Amino acid sequence: MVMVPRTISPAVAAVDSFIPRHVGPSRSEQQQMLAALGYDSLDAFIDAVVPEQIRFRGTLNTGPERSEAEVLAALRQIAARNQVYRSFIGMGYHGTHTPNVILRNIMENPAWYTAYTPYQAEIAQGRLEALLNYQTMVIDLTGLEIANASLLDEGTAAAEAMALAFAAKGSATKNVLLVAADCHPQTIAVVAARAAARGVTVTVGDAREFAVDERVFGVLLQYPGTDGAIVDYRALTEQVHAVGGMAIVASDLLALCLLTPPGEWGADIVVGNSQRFGVPMGYGGPHAAFFATRDEYKRLLPGRIIGLSRDVEGAPALRMALQTREQHIRREKATSNVCTAQVLLSVMAGMYAVYHGPAGLTQIAERVHARAGALAAGLERLGFAITHEQYFDTIRVEVGAHGQQDILAAAEAYRLNLRVLEPGTMTVSVDETTTEQDIADLWQVFNSGAAVDFNYADVAADVDTRYDERFRRVSPFLTHPTFHRYHSETEMLRYMYALQARDFSLVHGMIPLGSCTMKLNATAEMIPVTWPEFGQLHPFAPRTQAEGYAQLFRELEHDLAEVTGFAGVSLQPNAGSQGEYAGLLVIRAYHAARGEAHRTVCLIPQSAHGTNPASAVMAGFGVVVVKTDADGNIDVDDLRAKAEQHAANLGALMVTYPSTHGVFEARIKEITAIIHEHGGQVYMDGANMNAMVGVSRPGDLGADVCHLNLHKTFCIPHGGGGPGMGPIGVAAQLVPFLPTHPVIASHDVSTAIGPVSAAPWGSASILPISYVYIKMMGGEGLAYATKVAILNANYIAKQLEGHYPVLYRGQNGLVAHECILDTRGLKGAAGIEAEDLAKRLMDYGFHAPTLSFPVAGTLMVEPTESESKAELDRFIEAMIGMREEIAAIERGEADREDNVLKNAPHTATHCTADAWTHPYTRQQAAYPTAWTRDRKFWPTVRRVESAFGDRNLVCACPPIEEYAPAPVSA
Repeated sequence: MVMVPRTISPAVAAVDSFIPRHVGPSRSEQQQMLAALGYDSLDAFIDAVVPEQIRFRGTLNTGPERSEAEVLAALRQIAARNQVYRSFIGMGYHGTHTPNVILRNIMENPAWYTAYTPYQAEIAQGRLEALLNYQTMVIDLTGLEIANASLLDEGTAAAEAMALAFAAKGSATKNVLLVAADCHPQTIAVVAARAAARGVTVTVGDAREFAVDERVFGVLLQYPGTDGAIVDYRALTEQVHAVGGMAIVASDLLALCLLTPPGEWGADIVVGNSQRFGVPMGYGGPHAAFFATRDEYKRLLPGRIIGLSRDVEGAPALRMALQTREQHIRREKATSNVCTAQVLLSVMAGMYAVYHGPAGLTQIAERVHARAGALAAGLERLGFAITHEQYFDTIRVEVGAHGQQDILAAAEAYRLNLRVLEPGTMTVSVDETTTEQDIADLWQVFNSGAAVDFNYADVAADVDTRYDERFRRVSPFLTHPTFHRYHSETEMLRYMYALQARDFSLVHGMIPLGSCTMKLNATAEMIPVTWPEFGQLHPFAPRTQAEGYAQLFRELEHDLAEVTGFAGVSLQPNAGSQGEYAGLLVIRAYHAARGEAHRTVCLIPQSAHGTNPASAVMAGFGVVVVKTDADGNIDVDDLRAKAEQHAANLGALMVTYPSTHGVFEARIKEITAIIHEHGGQVYMDGANMNAMVGVSRPGDLGADVCHLNLHKTFCIPHGGGGPGMGPIGVAAQLVPFLPTHPVIASHDVSTAIGPVSAAPWGSASILPISYVYIKMMGGEGLAYATKVAILNANYIAKQLEGHYPVLYRGQNGLVAHECILDTRGLKGAAGIEAEDLAKRLMDYGFHAPTLSFPVAGTLMVEPTESESKAELDRFIEAMIGMREEIAAIERGEADREDNVLKNAPHTATHCTADAWTHPYTRQQAAYPTAWTRDRKFWPTVRRVESAFGDRNLVCACPPIEEYAPAPVSA
């Protein structure tokens, strides 16, 4: 296929050009905006915004612009290079049937995947209820008291469990974690890497031979084990508790439909992967990891908890519980740096449980177990020994070294993937998708390809799959009516759409969040995610079966390296927080390789994202805070003084660029030079990369490593708070230390750090989104998008500066891709705070900007390049309208307490109630602009009382009466 270069310079783009579909303002609208700012052209404007000393003047070498049809056709050819074998590998990843009603109406539905993290609870009630369902499912199946709303993957969830256990029970002398050797190998590796950075000693061995003494703060067990064994760990957990330690169990939710929950036999924390609840394997992700623990540890729980509270009228209302105490708020005192979750995938997993209910899940689990039992019985007929008597879905087969190669050859011929545990020993894992024919094929494979003289029905009839009283589950689960009501597709569809109607997303309007870049997630970018060639690959399938993925990785790594100006890229980190952590581990490994392992001081500006100091501590650094000046920039004199003070031990500087305040700091090269002069490396937080692509490159500024939020700058959707990807780019000297993986090595380098994610390439199945975006935009188009993003932000700042002070500006009085509106002066004059504006914006049909970060009492606005001038003007109209409402309070024309801002948001129920006691009209409350009368989005609850929910924490589905009485179907 010949790709014809396009140009984006003509006023009228080609009809099949993607660029004007992605960029909101037309050329003529851009000229109007530029005129308002006093500039004749977009390039002249960018020259005024971006300091010349940091400017990238070339064209990104990512290829020419290509149409949607061209890119998708080319990607089809790449996908065809992947071979989808039937995988019986297991190891925490399994085939599953995504119910079509969930696939079409959640996974492929922009109303679900374009929403933001539910910080504004009043317009996120649907998603919050879906997450509460997920938490309830996890609590019920694990037998514990509290669960969060998901983590990133099983390996990192286990590492988070280790951190919680150490924070709760550990000390300088109590710092040993015992890890059972039959945990999944990727889990052991992720935990070991995290432990090494934190000074924790990990001892891996046979759990039956553990020496539990006073040095042990925790034990990590797998139930069932990676080789399928189900073991009674009651006595071991009692020993751990006796020395003041905690029992962590990695488990399988489907198995727990049949097995005694770990919480009932002594587990303090249970983690795992909810992938097999309807989420495709996707070559490793994204999948929602679950994390449950006892109530006493809720203050140490990583991630987010959804809890039940009430609104100002006393009506039940959901919100993120304990959100002001989230880990990253604690900064360097945090025990976790996680600031996101896998919301879209946890919603899918929760809906899978809602759709099937406890009876359906039990039936699926029994069928899986019966298939495994039949497989084992047939293999025994063929003369093979089955190692473990008790198993769920995975059997361990002793084949002998001599027969192993014949079996593998036959498996290749049948296009089956098996797992070699060790020479002469194999495991076979079955799942929901395994058929009777699959079992018959497996028998024939183990018979070296020869036919067997028995059939499935004969074997299955003689198999007893019942568990004895040590392991058989007797406690009920999923008893809440939600898990019994929606088993017909009609009811399920209506339930999901009822929840969807309570959520604000990009399908409704702009989400102008600073540092969060809520831009278009184009349909063409999303389509490949559900192609089976990408979605159905097991992450540990042989690399020869994933040549399409390998090509995609190579091209994407090249393009991201070009965008950042770095020599190498790792795609493994599956969140921005993981990218921070990985980048810092790479720096530590670099110093250690040079005999300078003592370089563990990390300088971090006061204005940094809260995840920065948390990540530094997780990576084994000590944090030293650097001052910021009155303009929000790094205080260079203070930086230099502290770099000199800590020169002997300086390891790194963490810096966000453009700054957290939305400004291009002109002295950034001086800042990076100071760090290098004193022996450190520079880590650049890429959260604000949407202001840099094509106009400035981190590698050219002196940065040594930078993480990229693909879920921001490169169009992977936020998914309501996840999925995300946080790959890192590094300078040449750091390339040898990029992370690899113990199961499928991404590269064979002895200096590589251990894995930071459970899968070799993180959440691989969503990488096509960013790939398609980059290819459709081309190098010039990427830079053009950045320029328009900066233009949109400055247009808003200009139009609002007469109404709200713009807190920080760069050269020529301009901002980067976001601006901070200072609302602090309104409190004294009118009693109005930033939160009041955030809630009132819902009445105007908007999600709030970032609230009180990085400066308390302010609003940070980032419009992105995808919003049209009409949408920007609508937002400006709303902000000015609210300022006039405030002015009415200042003039005494509106009551200081009973006004449209203090009472916001206004629900339909409130506005249509028989009684109306407010001094303003219902129309003023609900329809402040003409646009809202045409396309009103109604919040479903009034302002939520977070403090009440924190005092009365409920994080599982409450009795249905708390919502509304309704009949319960059978």
